[in-house]
Amino acid sequence: MEVRSIYKYARISPFKVKKAAFLVGKTLKSAVANAENNANLKPDGLVVKEAIVGEGPTLKRLMPRARGSGSRILKRTSHIRIVLSDEILIETRETKKAKREQEKKDFKKQATASETSERSTTASKTGTKSKNRERKAKR
Repeated sequence: MEVRSIYKYARISPFKVKKAAFLVGKTLKSAVANAENNANLKPDGLVVKEAIVGEGPTLKRLMPRARGSGSRILKRTSHIRIVLSDEILIETRETKKAKREQEKKDFKKQATASETSERSTTASKTGTKSKNRERKAKR
């Protein structure tokens, strides 16, 4: 089951959210609380499925400049979305190692099976070549 939490209109640029651990941590704690209270899930078995930062609306301000002109100041906002799940299979080193060994065994089985089929096909091909050589030698 998936549980999500969204922090909307965070007053920080989406590019700078990577540095804002406080805001991301706050959103993560909110998602864990949602999982406990709304979905009756244990927080120990939860995994972050996705963490996305999107761009929110931009506040446009003017700053007076020289000779009566003005320049724009863009105050960017962002939306932080975190999705937690308890259905994702967590791979450990042991499971990855066992999986690799199983793939090696399967590959060796396929290789031996293909070698035996190649031997039978090459034997039939060599037999036809030797017959052709014998015919040419007779001429």
